[in-house]
Amino acid sequence: MPTANNDGATLYYEADGEGETVAFVGDAGYGAWQWGWTAPAVAGPFETLVYDHRGTGRSDAPAGPYDVETLAADLDAVLAAAGARSAHLVGAGLGGLVALAYAHRHSRAETLTLLATPASGGDLREPADRLLADPSDPAALRGTLDAAFSPDFVDRQPEVVDGVVEWRAAGDAGPDASRAQAAAAEAYDPEPLYEVTLPALVLAGEDDPVVPVASAERLAADLPRGEFASFAGRHLFFAERSRPVNDRVQGFLESQSDVDLE
Repeated sequence: MPTANNDGATLYYEADGEGETVAFVGDAGYGAWQWGWTAPAVAGPFETLVYDHRGTGRSDAPAGPYDVETLAADLDAVLAAAGARSAHLVGAGLGGLVALAYAHRHSRAETLTLLATPASGGDLREPADRLLADPSDPAALRGTLDAAFSPDFVDRQPEVVDGVVEWRAAGDAGPDASRAQAAAAEAYDPEPLYEVTLPALVLAGEDDPVVPVASAERLAADLPRGEFASFAGRHLFFAERSRPVNDRVQGFLESQSDVDLE
């Protein structure tokens, strides 16, 4: 089992394929299942690297509080352990904030793709823990999915929703770690965004009850090389609208790399 270590915490990761690395940085509380729609879309031409934040899945769960800067240092430890000299970072929610902090403090990032990511933790419309529940309580897990998926998606894809509940039960962070991760997102006030000169793609769900579209759009505008697009759906719009979102992510990565995704 491949692992990295930062500040006494052992972090589990999986890397697959060869080529330029695309590292997926997860949202608060959610396990690696959240990348089941996105990572396969870039696998092949790229090496994909998926890891569990401290507190999640097979990574250690040290006592909180957590902060975004520590989670960015965890990401650097994972990239180093995986032998990635550079990486394209794809972050969702908390993971997008971690990617921003990483770009300020570390040197391996090549590009940023920020999904459902606010311009700052203070912009969150509702607490990040609106999305979270105890993994041992399937009913509670299902109940929090109204913030993640639109009612139309839930009605059309009941088998997917059932699968998400099962995946969450198996891989999400426990209650204490989930709260610590969510609190890290809510407390994060980014350093000056004009200092982040990497190419950046910011994507948002038009009906996200947690991250306002206006905040994500402002994030893209404040990044010197940022571009923005929104899609129908809620917080997990990149699962709900996976085909058009993947097309946009693929096109961005292709434009910023030496690989051909065709």
